[in-house]
Order: sequence, then C-alpha cells, then structure tokens
Amino acid sequence: MSEEAHVDRVDIVDLFGGPGGWDVAATQLGFTVTGIEHDPSACASRRAAGLDTVQGDVRAYSPADFPTATDLIGSPPCQPYSIGGKGAGRRALDTVLHFAAQLAARKDIRSGLATLDDEGTGLVLEPLRWTLAALDAGHPYRTVMLEQVPTVLPVWDAMANILRCEGYTVATGRLHAEEYGVPQTRARAVLVARRHDEAALPTPTHRRYSRTTDQDDGNRDLLPWVSMAQALGWGMTHRPALTVAVGTAAGGPDPSCVGGSGSRATLYGERDAGRWIADTRLVDADELPAYRGGRKDVIRVSVADAAALQTFPPGHPFQGTRTKQYEQIGNAMPPVLAEAVIRRAMATELAARPGAQAA
Repeated sequence: MSEEAHVDRVDIVDLFGGPGGWDVAATQLGFTVTGIEHDPSACASRRAAGLDTVQGDVRAYSPADFPTATDLIGSPPCQPYSIGGKGAGRRALDTVLHFAAQLAARKDIRSGLATLDDEGTGLVLEPLRWTLAALDAGHPYRTVMLEQVPTVLPVWDAMANILRCEGYTVATGRLHAEEYGVPQTRARAVLVARRHDEAALPTPTHRRYSRTTDQDDGNRDLLPWVSMAQALGWGMTHRPALTVAVGTAAGGPDPSCVGGSGSRATLYGERDAGRWIADTRLVDADELPAYRGGRKDVIRVSVADAAALQTFPPGHPFQGTRTKQYEQIGNAMPPVLAEAVIRRAMATELAARPGAQAA
C-alpha cells in the first residue's frame, strides 16, 4: 500500500476511481470509499474533491490491502471497447472471455494478458480477479457493482455465470442514463452481484428519450427525461445531450463538442431548426473556440457544462489541463446514475443507516 494517509475504515473499494463519479454518489449515501486511480490528473481531481485516493495500478493491489472493505465498484477503462475507440477489446472479446474462464478455474492469466495488443483490454477482468481473491480469502464482497460501455455486456454476462457458481445472485443489463434523470442519452452495461440477497438493477424513474415522442408524452408514472437546455440553461430544448464521450474516433478529446462529429452535427441541426436556447454567458478571449470547418460559430461545451451533463455537483474541482479535465468527465460514471445503482443494489445496507433512505 501507498504511504499516503487514508481513511481508517473503508466500506467500498473503487478499482478505477477516475475523478469520482461512483464515489461522489456513494459518499453522499453515507459510505466511505477509497478509489484506486492511475492517472495523476484524475487523482488530483479526487483529492481536491476530498475523495480518498490511492494512486497506482489496480493490478498491483488486492483485497488484502483493503481489509475492511465489504463492497466493490469497478468501471474499467472503456477505450478498448468503445465504439469511438480503436476497438482492441472488441476484437479480443473471445480471448477475454477465455481468460475469464481461466480466472474462474483459479489460473494465473497474467502472461496471457501480456500478449494482448492493448494492455487496457485485460483490465476489464480486474474486478473478477478481486472478487475471486476475496472469496478465496474467506472475506467475500457482499456487493459488486460494475459499469462499462454496452459492448462489454458479454463480459459481464460471462462474469455473472462465474459469480453465480460462487454463491452470488447477479443481474446484468443495459441502462439508459436519461431514464434516471441524467440529461444525456448515455447507455451503459451494468453488473450487480449480491452475496446474501437478490441482486437487481434500478427501476427507471424517467421516460426513455425518443425522437418520435414529445417530452411530456409516454408513461405518466415516470418523470419526463431532462433536456440539455434544462440542465445547462442553454442548448437543445427538445432532447437530452448525446453521450458525453468528449472524444474523436481515435479516442482523443475534442473540447469543442461532447462526443465527436455525430454529436456536433446533432447540436448544429437542433440549433438550426430552432429547437435551441442560446448561450448568453460572457466568454473570455482565451476560451473562444478555434475556427473550425468553415464555421465561425462553433458551439463550445465548457468543462463546467460537460460536468453538469454528467451530473457532477457544481464546482467539482477537476484538475489538470483542460484536455485532461474533459477526458476525466467523458470517462466517468454519471453520479446520478451511480446513485441509482447503489441505492438499489445496497438497499439493505442503506435501510440500516441512520438518515439514509433505501431504494
């Protein structure tokens, strides 16, 4: 373990802490969380936000390093599996599933993972390694909560089968962020495993966005989805923002827009159609976007705007260069979605906490 000072007792370990999407939600619900994070800028953001942080490679740690932790969170790096990334994980999916089976048989897969084209591909199996190690040590995690891009769902399903054989109940599925009040159409693959009671994914609180259905139409038992303009005070009025990926096809950040060329085209299309509220805020000269693609009216989504679309609390202190801040936001689990998952998965524990409201 690092010599940094950490909380004496940890309820939850977050294996890929990022700037704290999961951890903001868990902390607000009354849990103590330590996040392991490799990126120095994300670690600086976490510390500035008061989130307990271990800076390092998750592969260098194990459950024995966090002996009081009873629950596990994991959002492994998405770039190898993302549609907008280079696709190393998607191409190696069968190989990853093979390694998962080997882990279940308690075989050492480190040398095999080293042969993968992208070392980040194998990180998706770290939560399984941790869960099995905790089981074998006689201190199994009572809850495991994992999140990734939808293309990782086959990996979560394979893990679910393994964990069921180890005594867990498991639920997996694809969650749509706007169905939980997040002002963007972000789909995520989620796994929840429980040791002593039934695992379940959260029930939607908001309606699913559809281009063919008005915001006020649909299931009257659910709240309307939240538009980009409702979240920011400017932008698209007739739909949520698209996924806050803040990346190009090569996986790099694109600060002028959230999500690359497709999102940019949608933003311009909605504005040109009049389904739009203008951004009237004053912008410093160094914040003005560069001339791009023949247009001088480039739509700029600021760091604060992107963070709001991801439902981070106002003023969350993202650190590092502007590019690194966008990158952290785009890679994070939206705290509002994380809260919904945690509330449902850990309803038993929340019901026992003074002042906490169970799902």
